[in-house]
Amino acid sequence: MTVPKLRVARPTDDIDATLRKPMTMILIGQYDSPFVRRVAVALNFYGLSYEHRPWSTFSDADKLAAYNPLRRVPTLVLEGDEVLIESMAILDHLDQQVDLDHRLIPAAGSERRAALKTCALATGLCDKMVSLIYERALHQETSDAWIARCTTQVSGVLSILEAQCAALATPFWFGGRPGHADIAVACAMRFLREAHPDIAAVSQSSALVGHAERCEAMREFSSVVQRFDPPRR
Repeated sequence: MTVPKLRVARPTDDIDATLRKPMTMILIGQYDSPFVRRVAVALNFYGLSYEHRPWSTFSDADKLAAYNPLRRVPTLVLEGDEVLIESMAILDHLDQQVDLDHRLIPAAGSERRAALKTCALATGLCDKMVSLIYERALHQETSDAWIARCTTQVSGVLSILEAQCAALATPFWFGGRPGHADIAVACAMRFLREAHPDIAAVSQSSALVGHAERCEAMREFSSVVQRFDPPRR
């Protein structure tokens, strides 16, 4: 069976009009978010067309609230104006748009559970990295205890993922092609490098770095890149 041809997002200027009458899926959020990016990469692997709205959860919060009251990204507007929120729910929908052979996650059993766990570790890692950013960037007085807790959690997850990655017998987590686990981990590693270079510099993550480099060399990843821009008070 032929894999669908990659189609990359096509930005347009008429944001509000397009959102009122969507002609295709619309992905809201900036690519410097690892959560938004993992959805964009999956869309690219699946060859699903979408429009991209690089709205910020801070400067575009009011616009975002009209589609997601949590004012969080990613938010995906489907044809017919149905709105999906949270990357896991969005990816679950996208998986159902392709046949089983092309899905980016095992269909069932222990491999599926393992893939979901790896995704949860990678996204949890990103949650903690975001928490560190907010603590330092948005608070005049930071909590040393909270920073220490988040840093410990980040280091712990990196150690587990590094051990998993180093033990792989295949180029990617579950075989010869990337899946959701690889995408989540690679997006997390890019976010670590750009948002927390101090942690990246001291982490013992050579296997993860090599894995991320293999992923980032693919067009599905390289076509959806945005330099990290931290929030400011």
